[in-house]
Amino acid sequence: MDDAIRIPGTNIRFGLDPVIGLVPGLGDLLGGAASAYIILEAARAGASASILVRMAANVGIDTLIGALPVIGDLFDFAWKSNARNVRLLARHVDAPVETRRASTALLVAVLGTLALIAVGASVVAIYVIRRLIG
Repeated sequence: MDDAIRIPGTNIRFGLDPVIGLVPGLGDLLGGAASAYIILEAARAGASASILVRMAANVGIDTLIGALPVIGDLFDFAWKSNARNVRLLARHVDAPVETRRASTALLVAVLGTLALIAVGASVVAIYVIRRLIG
């Protein structure tokens, strides 16, 4: 889905996802359905929750940035969330414990970073409110 077409004379590959993504509404729906199918198959293959969350995060990033006009379409050519998820599933099948451990570590790091950002934003908000109030 992400590497089906090669630009002649180059090693640059892209798939149907960025192409169908150019069709307003329908493209995002079809791309999302393909992404959901890959995650569903990973769940059926016994992928751990941390791997499934990592796969969903790949799709989430693709969806969020992909929603931006023009920038999102260009991003789809580079991010290739479906190819990332297929590689993640293949690594899980080859070495489930190592992949689960790496996914868990990444999940903990991301959640920790988000928590620090939330705390930092709260501190800044409190500071600004106190400065405005007096």
